This record gives sequence, structure tokens and C-alpha cells, in this order.
Amino acid sequence: MKKTTIALLAAFSLSSTASFADYPSKDIQGVIMWGAGGSTDTVMRSIAPHVEKELGTDLILTNKSGGVGAISMKYVNKKKADGYTLLMGAENPQMHKVLGLSNIDYSDMTPISLLARGTPMIMARNDAPYNTMQEFIDYAKANPNKVKIGSTGKGGLTSIVLAMLASQVKLDYISIPYKGDGPALTALQGGAIDVMPAVLGAAIEQIKAGRMKALSMVDVERNALLPDVAPITDTLPGMKSYLPWGPFFGVFVKKGTPDEAIEKLQSAFQKAATNPEFVSLMQNRGYTIMNTSGEAASTFLEAYRSTSSWLVHDAGFSKFSPEKFDIRKP
Repeated sequence: MKKTTIALLAAFSLSSTASFADYPSKDIQGVIMWGAGGSTDTVMRSIAPHVEKELGTDLILTNKSGGVGAISMKYVNKKKADGYTLLMGAENPQMHKVLGLSNIDYSDMTPISLLARGTPMIMARNDAPYNTMQEFIDYAKANPNKVKIGSTGKGGLTSIVLAMLASQVKLDYISIPYKGDGPALTALQGGAIDVMPAVLGAAIEQIKAGRMKALSMVDVERNALLPDVAPITDTLPGMKSYLPWGPFFGVFVKKGTPDEAIEKLQSAFQKAATNPEFVSLMQNRGYTIMNTSGEAASTFLEAYRSTSSWLVHDAGFSKFSPEKFDIRKP
């Protein structure tokens, strides 16, 4: 009986190894953390065709937004750790624990690739009565609770940028929530909101087309794509202590995924990220390609979690102290 059990276990192990040697043998689901038309969606749908060529199978992409990324993350974490369900997300989960949105973040997953990062900026509707960051601040002070600012929820890019802003100047405004920067930027173009912090890559085409205007780059220097837009530190020099800071876009799998699958996925995404078509699109939209995996990706993720978690805690809207999760202070 004992020998039979050992033989069965050995046979199962060999069968499992063989199955992942043939990975992927079916379509792979990619779960995009944010809605259609936003920056995360743009990056993931841009690289997907090139990854498919490398893997020899289809990536079935699904947008599953909500909970500032927590819904898609929990969905992927409940799936089998077999490499057939990918989480395609942004930076938000690195603040989930301190915000009380989820008990998991990227430290509980395996990074396949950190594809690119972006620079935040602050946009306004095209007919807003202000054209610079200083003019916006002056207007908001003179008209308390009149300016409507789009938001993607606590832990989203907008909340971090506004937390930085609140550390420098007190503004009273109305916050309007949206399920992603795509819907919020559409609302901005339609005049439903007045101002929206978002990543450059999600707004560059609308800015160039004159459908919205840029008030400031949330950075310490100007950007080559919009050289006439001043960095926010020109108006608020105290912001330098937080910058540079910005969103990133990465692909992850559940911990426990077999090494064979992880290695094939990492290789496929690494090669896809060097495709000239993808590189050109990212550069033209103001993204910086990272193309990072393994230990380098883990080191970056931990540093980002440290900076952002303490930022939201110091801003006063975290539910728990980062110390509760042994998140070091930067």
C-alpha cells in the first residue's frame, strides 16, 4: 500500500512537471485592474499582441475594476496558481493594507514584469478660468467648494496627488468619484468636472487635441512632450520632498505558480516590451519603459510600498499604520 502511494505521488509529480513543460497549452486570462480607456488598460492592451506572439497563445483580456484595484486582485488570488490567470495592474495595491481595502498587496504575489511607469499631471477642462497651477489655487481659494475634482478612490493616483497638494495648501473642493481615470477624463472633457489629476500617458492625446488643458506636471522638471507645462514645484516647492513619484504598470501571478510558467511568462513579457511598436507607443504617450522582473522588480515594489503607504498615513487617510504590516519608513 505504501509503495503504491509513493508510486502514485511520483507519477503525479512527473505528470505535473510535463504539463508545465508544455505551458501554455490553452488561452491565458489577463485581468486588467482598471476600466477601459484608462492608462492601465492602454498599456496592457498595447503589449498583449506582442506577448501572444511570444507565447503562441491568446491573452483574453477582461477589465475588472472596483475597490481601487482590490476586486481584481482578490479575483486573481482565488484562482489556481497555474499561470493561466494574470493580474494586470497599477500601483494602487501597494497601499491596500494601510487603507484597509485588502489584506493582500503585491508582496503576496509574484511579479512577472514591471512594464512602465508614468508621470502624473493635473488637468483642467478646456474652458476653465485658470491656465496655470497658481491661477487654479487662487481660484479655488476664492471660490471654496465650487471646483469639482475627479477621483478614483482612496489609494488611487488622484488621492495621492491631492494628499501631496493638501500638505502644501488648503483647498476646499467637491470630490467626484469615478471607476478609473478613463471615465473621469471623459467627464472632464464633457465639463462634468473641472479638474482631474491623472497620468500623462492617459491624457496626452486629449491635451494635444485641445479637449483639455494641463495646469502642471507633478514632477520636479518639465517633460519633453509638453515643454510649456511647468512642474508643480515651481508653484509649490515643498512638493520636492515627495517627488519624483508616479504610477507604474505591472503583470503579476498568484504565489505558488510553477517556476516553469513564471519563467516563460517573464521571458515573453521581457521580449514583448522591446518590440519597436510598443516602445514607440509608450514613448509617444510619455511613459518610461521599465521592463523589470525578478529581484529588481521586488526591490522596486517594496520601496514604492514604503513611500506611498507612509504618505497616505501622514496625510491622515490610512486606516492602519504601516508599522502594523512591518512596512519600513523611507
